[in-house]
Amino acid sequence: MNTCFRPGEEWLDTDGKPIQAHGGSVIYADGKYYWFGENKEKTLPDSGIWHWGVRLYSSEDLYNWKDEGIIVPPSEDYENPLHPTQYMDRPHIIYNAKTKKFIMWIKIMGRENMGDQYMVIATADKITDEFKIIGTRQPLGYSSGDFDLMVDESSQKAYIFFDKVHDFVHHEHPHKDMVCAELTDDYTDLTGNYGNYHDNTPYQVGIEAPAVCKRGGRLYMFLSRTTGYVPNPTECVVSDGYFGPWEWLGRVHEDKENLSFRSQISSVFKHPKKKDLYIALADRWLMNLPEDLPDNLFEIANSKGDDRYETLYDARYDEVIRLNTPKLRDMSAARYVWLPILFENGKPVIRWFDEWKWEDFE
Repeated sequence: MNTCFRPGEEWLDTDGKPIQAHGGSVIYADGKYYWFGENKEKTLPDSGIWHWGVRLYSSEDLYNWKDEGIIVPPSEDYENPLHPTQYMDRPHIIYNAKTKKFIMWIKIMGRENMGDQYMVIATADKITDEFKIIGTRQPLGYSSGDFDLMVDESSQKAYIFFDKVHDFVHHEHPHKDMVCAELTDDYTDLTGNYGNYHDNTPYQVGIEAPAVCKRGGRLYMFLSRTTGYVPNPTECVVSDGYFGPWEWLGRVHEDKENLSFRSQISSVFKHPKKKDLYIALADRWLMNLPEDLPDNLFEIANSKGDDRYETLYDARYDEVIRLNTPKLRDMSAARYVWLPILFENGKPVIRWFDEWKWEDFE
């Protein structure tokens, strides 16, 4: 039995198996916590398998998790967007109190061009049911990358936040804009109302992987950079409204390596039984990185142009590149880094804890 969080340590379910809920989120429903994400159990080095569906776990305490099975199974049809060799990422689920259905959105990347991305929509009456695909979407006509979903507690309106990879016409400014768009009343499509955050920082690589929370009437959006599975410094922007304008707050992790404790945030979970506890859920994708990474790795990778991997090689960090190739990376062994988000003068700060308990927070 687990009695606390141990970030970065191996996390086993109640059957003694490694938890497989990567790029995941937690939702509280019917008095239980449910954790879901990409099942990477078969994503071994050089396997050609990207995922094995979406797996669900349940818990009474957030520490001990029971395997509830695969709620979106992989397809045997090679042309199906959920075939195991298809690039499927970051499933998100929200509950619609009006329709009494759970709605899942899933990101799919094109096999021929990973920049061509779209969404699969699936629904279920119970979160433990197998979700049924009802359609696909190209939000606002864009190639939509990493994303997050949010339901506003007061209005019950839902929103999708997504990385605009390109617009299928001009292919301009890839990964430089984050869009917030309003969903229809059934949460399965977009109304057409949206706002935009444009990244004006000088970095060559863009922004992705939004993780959003609302606190004190303000929206906080945590962002990663487009460095693949190589970690990078998490940044945050804040807004008083869903459609902006957004203010850049800077980096949030107190991490001497500036690599978000070698992890990438997938979502933020507001604890339903606590007044002000927000938990950053993150994946530590690469478990065998060199111990002596430099403090300025991200700056090195952005110092010579668009080809960050070649830049890393020039800086003699070929081991990092080597470990990030499909032939060598073992995604089934990826771990989790869950940490509390502290707010100091309105700015979020994430510090390291070897162990911590949610009960110790307000």
